[in-house]
Amino acid sequence: MVIVACLLLPVAAFVLYGMNRIEDWLTRTPQPARHAQPWHLRLIPGGKQETLVPAQASHRRSDAA
Repeated sequence: MVIVACLLLPVAAFVLYGMNRIEDWLTRTPQPARHAQPWHLRLIPGGKQETLVPAQASHRRSDAA
């Protein structure tokens, strides 16, 4: 019986080590994606700046036909 216990000891150690590594892998926080940088999303230069349009200019009517 002592021989069986000595043979199972390395197997038990390997299983405990493997479970510890798997648990650390599953519970770690994900790192942000490399392609999700904010400067990659600006397609138009100066897109953050808003231009002020007068209210009367935006309500022009066309008298065509």
